[in-house]
Amino acid sequence: MSGALFLEDLAVGRRFESRAQRIEADEVRDFAGRYDPQIFHLDPKAAQETLFGGLAASGWHTAAFTMRLLVESVPIEGGIIGAGNTIEWPRPTRPGDMLRVVSEVIEATQSASRPDRGRIVLRSETINQDDDVVQILTARLVVRRRPAEN
Repeated sequence: MSGALFLEDLAVGRRFESRAQRIEADEVRDFAGRYDPQIFHLDPKAAQETLFGGLAASGWHTAAFTMRLLVESVPIEGGIIGAGNTIEWPRPTRPGDMLRVVSEVIEATQSASRPDRGRIVLRSETINQDDDVVQILTARLVVRRRPAEN
């Protein structure tokens, strides 16, 4: 991966922002039909009578959508390797939303037992076109250290 980032490149406070991408109604229904078949993800008319008041994407769909944007916008050497996380969904994602992800390194530590790696904590907000946060992901990630030059 050209331009890939190592632990040494990921200081606390470093920020990243993805491109924006639209989430379409057919994608919302397809994902839900396969992985989260609840009425408020599948049927726009029936969804009107739920707590969501209309069709809403599955939180897991929002998480998968976010992952795509993270992979593109945070080019960590060796990939984004999770070691635990928390996810919050303060607002629903709606069909037609334009989502982007803003991420910030909030912790970075070198491993005491494995000198070739460390850990960061990356806080990522998935934000819609109205600047409403629809997901907060706080991820602990394993990150390679830059190899020593011989």
